[in-house]
Amino acid sequence: MRAPWTRRHRLLPGLLALACLATVAVAAAVPLTTPPARAADPVLVLDATFEDGTTQGFRSRAGETVAVSTAVAHGGTHSLLASGRTASWQGPALDLLDEMVKGTRYTLTVWVRLAAGQSPGQVRLSVQRDSGGTSAYDQVVGDTAVTADAWVRLSGTYVLAHDVDGLSAYVETASGTADLHIDDFTMAYQPTKPVQTDIPALREVLAADFPIGAAIGNRQIIGDQAVLLRRHFDTVTPGNALKWDATQPTEGTFRWADADTQVGFATDNGLAVRGHTLVWHQQTPAWVFTDTDGTPLTSDPADKALLLSRLEAHIRAVVGRYGDAIGVWDVANEVIDENQSDGLRRSRWYEISGLDYLRTAFRVAREVAPTARLYINDYNTNVPAKRDKLRDLVSRLRAEGVPIDGVGHQMHVNVQWPSIAETEAMLRAFIPLGVEQQVTEMDVSIYVDNGESFPTPPADRLLTQAYRYRDLFALYRRYADELTSVTLWGLADDDTWLDTFPVARKDAPLLFDTELQAKSAYWGIVDPTRINPTPTPTVSPTASPTVSPTVTPTTGPDSCRATYTVINQWPGGFQASLKITNTGARAREGWTVRWRFPDGQLISQLWNGTVRQDGPDVAVTPTSWNSALPAGGTVEFGFLAGWSTSNNRPVGFTLDGLACTTG
Repeated sequence: MRAPWTRRHRLLPGLLALACLATVAVAAAVPLTTPPARAADPVLVLDATFEDGTTQGFRSRAGETVAVSTAVAHGGTHSLLASGRTASWQGPALDLLDEMVKGTRYTLTVWVRLAAGQSPGQVRLSVQRDSGGTSAYDQVVGDTAVTADAWVRLSGTYVLAHDVDGLSAYVETASGTADLHIDDFTMAYQPTKPVQTDIPALREVLAADFPIGAAIGNRQIIGDQAVLLRRHFDTVTPGNALKWDATQPTEGTFRWADADTQVGFATDNGLAVRGHTLVWHQQTPAWVFTDTDGTPLTSDPADKALLLSRLEAHIRAVVGRYGDAIGVWDVANEVIDENQSDGLRRSRWYEISGLDYLRTAFRVAREVAPTARLYINDYNTNVPAKRDKLRDLVSRLRAEGVPIDGVGHQMHVNVQWPSIAETEAMLRAFIPLGVEQQVTEMDVSIYVDNGESFPTPPADRLLTQAYRYRDLFALYRRYADELTSVTLWGLADDDTWLDTFPVARKDAPLLFDTELQAKSAYWGIVDPTRINPTPTPTVSPTASPTVSPTVTPTTGPDSCRATYTVINQWPGGFQASLKITNTGARAREGWTVRWRFPDGQLISQLWNGTVRQDGPDVAVTPTSWNSALPAGGTVEFGFLAGWSTSNNRPVGFTLDGLACTTG
């Protein structure tokens, strides 16, 4: 008989701090050959099964009904039903203020199922933080496909890194108001292993080459995470705290708490700071692009002047606040769209002001911080089309006198892509411009397509990842005269953006694992002779719930299969991927994939290919690195698109004019 509700004692914060200090003091004497400490068993803090017939502390978030149900149950005979929802954000919530300890990493798990008769949907698990009358929302488990036919497990980790006066976990839907059941909610924490102090510090190994950095949030500057950060890294990049929506959510009202905390930690601990980012087409509040009565700005001279004045005021406030504490700024982020003839992203910034927003941003940043290094930062700069468009833009603006000091390469890559040759070509392309270069947001995903989802990282993927880090860092070190720093986009696998993008699944893209222990990837940089040369076979992947089932291919001299997946959808827009498998007997070079949209959908951005769209007809051709499609091989590309009245699946998928089966 399961207990309906369980609470366990927690270590007090002071005892945790003392334990951490004691660990550091003892570990220094441990010889290098000592294996990492084994973590203790998880400690269960909360366990809600609803078997006692009560909601066990769960409540509604607004006017919906949250009540115990016996219609279905994951375990036992009871579950919790949320019904009468009128908004997607409504759902069962549980207050956690008295249960969570700041700085401790918890695993939150809940089983979810839609009520009988409800259409399939996307469900997620989130946390709401309240402080001083302001609420913030953290996603624990991203959008996950759920139906009325089976229970689906949502499980993710969460670290409270802020002082709060209200805290709750809740289940919501990405869209719609379907009735939903939850059951068997648990919250547990894993007593942490001590941070390894008997292994070389990454920053010392790379000291003769370039500084090594990590992207951080508040959770990386407390507890064991802070110990790991201080030991291995020279620089930090606040991942979100300096962006526009974080610093100036409404006009003239600035919020500095998170940025001040993170920059202050860096200053106190002798870490350099990269400022990220001043101008971006995302995470910019809507008010920036509307006039005082909410009307969208146009390219009218008065509207353009208003936008540029807001940009100047924002940069003067943000850059001016931190002065010499931040020596490098990503002034502009992701401004290139290689699918445009001129290579410029059609962001609201560009639509209203043309290139003047870039000219203004760099000019003002130089005036406010004359000694800071000013960067333009982008992703997929290893792809020739994007690389060349960025190089042309930098060359043009510098010729005008725009003070661009450096180019940032994000390097969000995976265990198979890109090649070392493509990455070297990326670095060499910018040398003639005389600019600095930095790797600004590096991680190496263990996944090679959106259809994979492993319950735990397979040993051979981790080994391949280690070799990829080894080879990329060997390349970086050969170009140490050009690279002035390398930054990883995160500290450890317990907190990575890739757990929710491009699909919800656990990734492991960094050098330290979820328990902050060094992985083979770390040794790939520090001492490649320590990498295990005999991996175990890959386990069979669990298919992502958003991927359509695959039909048996029709094989022959010429045949193909198309798998189309809508990854996420919102009012007026969606993200999708298309996987084309060459099920025929001969290889194809320089392929063309075509299809037709039935409802007027319009692609705004596509990656891993070059797109042309003529009304409903779409054609995608390869980039230089994926032009070969061998027999049995697969190519996958993704895109963002808009829709209006409906968003039905495309039809007429072809590969080089050959009709493909679908699945």
